[in-house]
Amino acid sequence: MCGSHAYPGPVTRPRGVADGASMLSSVRDALFWAPPWLSSVAVLLIAVICALVAHRILFVVFGRAFGDRHPFLRTVVWQTKGPLALALVVFALAAALQSAPFSETVSASFGRLLLIAFIVLTGWIAHVAVETGSSVYLHRFTAETADTLLARKHITQVRILKRALHTLIVVVTLSAVLMTFEPVRQYGLSLFASAGVAGLVVGLAARPLLTNLIAGIQIATTQPIRIDDQVVIENESGRIEEITSTYVVVRLWDLRRLIVPLTLFIEKPFQNWTRDSTNLIGTVLLYVDFTAPVDAIRAKFMEIVQSSKLWDGQVAKLQVTDSRENSIELRALASARSAGDAFDLRCDIREQLIAFLQKEHPAALPHARAESLRVDTPETRQRAQPDSPPDKREDTQQDDERRSRTAAR
Repeated sequence: MCGSHAYPGPVTRPRGVADGASMLSSVRDALFWAPPWLSSVAVLLIAVICALVAHRILFVVFGRAFGDRHPFLRTVVWQTKGPLALALVVFALAAALQSAPFSETVSASFGRLLLIAFIVLTGWIAHVAVETGSSVYLHRFTAETADTLLARKHITQVRILKRALHTLIVVVTLSAVLMTFEPVRQYGLSLFASAGVAGLVVGLAARPLLTNLIAGIQIATTQPIRIDDQVVIENESGRIEEITSTYVVVRLWDLRRLIVPLTLFIEKPFQNWTRDSTNLIGTVLLYVDFTAPVDAIRAKFMEIVQSSKLWDGQVAKLQVTDSRENSIELRALASARSAGDAFDLRCDIREQLIAFLQKEHPAALPHARAESLRVDTPETRQRAQPDSPPDKREDTQQDDERRSRTAAR
């Protein structure tokens, strides 16, 4: 016995889509007298107008629904207003293409262009969303105060991760666009299936990019450096000005820029003066004479430090740290809120202490001492008394000879 088979009814489309398709079909039928290309252009033009009207209505509804709530979502949507309008236009054109009386070849080519445009717009929207999200997140932080460890931490993390996401979005978008072409898709599938030598070659070619990308993510998570950190690398001192996906820009003290690969901060040691705090201790070394009044110099040092706006009120000390053949070493320590303030404070202390010694205690400045040593012999004594009478010199010589004979006996 043959069983009864139930066949599904006709496939129904959503009401809005069906209404739109029927409207476009009605437009096409109304232009039966026109050439096919003219009716096709009219159908596509009506689809574009409908998409723009729908985009306008959606944004009006969105603005009234959210108002001032959800600032992050509102900012992202408003920043992507243009790409979203283009995406709606592409979607409407793709839907209208089914009703336009184009040939099969033209429809296929135009449909591929619309698909590529939609993929690119999706990547564009993702790029704008990442950029806007990072800006909104960092808006609460500022790097204008002296102690900005928390702000610099978040700024560094967000910037590095943002660049990594931008790179990933570009790679995925280009890959999706290339995969729309049949030859490229077949080549990609063959590479993925075979792997082996081809995969090894691709991996070696992409090694620098992947290495820097992984190093950037590692720096963002572990944070050996942050934006505006004071570092010493390659015997150069400067501040971290920019961290990109492949290199770091260090602004040196004389406004030069040192470009350092990201991997260098992972593989080689360097100095970070502001890792945990921006406060630094400046050192000033002075070499003075042994007779220098250390207490007076120390009092002058405290006076200089306490009157300076660069001192943070934490450390101020002057000590005798070494002694040499002709001088002693005085080490003055003073703390400041940042590396720049510490450098300026050191220069002020050094200049004022040197001026104080020159004016008040010039003998305390280091100088060399010389002392002549003479051997006591008749000749030296005779040269020492050139103006003595001749008879007195002869008596002295006779006395010397008599003493010498007596000693010989």
